[in-house]
Amino acid sequence: MSETTQETFLSHLFELRDRLVRSLVVVGIAFLPCFFYAAELYDLVAMPMMRTLPEGSKMIATGVITPFFIPMKIALVVAFLAALPYVLYQAWAFIAPGLYVHEKRLVAPLVVSSTVLFFVGMAFCYFFVFGTVFAFIAQFAPKSITVAPDIEAYFNFVLGMFIAFGVTFEVPVVVVVLVLTGLVSTEKLREIRSFVIVGAFVVAAVVTPPDVVSQLMLAIPLCLLYEVGILVARFVEKPRPAEEPDAGR
Repeated sequence: MSETTQETFLSHLFELRDRLVRSLVVVGIAFLPCFFYAAELYDLVAMPMMRTLPEGSKMIATGVITPFFIPMKIALVVAFLAALPYVLYQAWAFIAPGLYVHEKRLVAPLVVSSTVLFFVGMAFCYFFVFGTVFAFIAQFAPKSITVAPDIEAYFNFVLGMFIAFGVTFEVPVVVVVLVLTGLVSTEKLREIRSFVIVGAFVVAAVVTPPDVVSQLMLAIPLCLLYEVGILVARFVEKPRPAEEPDAGR
């Protein structure tokens, strides 16, 4: 490795370090107000479950430090989500110098749309999926037992569902990127539609609880978003050059 190449490599590492530090500082700043309202944030996250429990019911904490630790995790997640636009901007600023002009024009809209869609997926999960799924599950609880979910188990469940639905709502962005990069055509995407539908239900069965309601609520939006991605990709797909006739004919 030449001296110039080594200096360039080190300069990139230093820039990456600086941008990571800036992102961590912003997450830390966002964490401060979340820290003071950590308990309220957990109550907000727990609201869909609490609405389905009998009046007067509460969740339980089986760990010694769990009542403190889990709200802090919630506060950290909320702080990261609040700082996510700035974190993505730092990522974009780091890779932008190495992109062509036409690529730079595409990255910004893709970053914004992917961020918005991730939040929309989380909102869909919180406002629609949780209430429906928890109410459905509560109907099967025997009257001889008292339902008292553990707060740590509930946090892990909620976080997993948020990630699953957030990533699911990124499908249109993924489809558009695949078409823009020329890796696949919209015609090919329509041809493999049946395989995608089967795959959507398989993914839903793996990442959601073993009840048909939550599985359908993930699989159906996944299929619909795939169709939305194909529809949008039709407007940005570059026309492919026609194949030249065989010279031997």
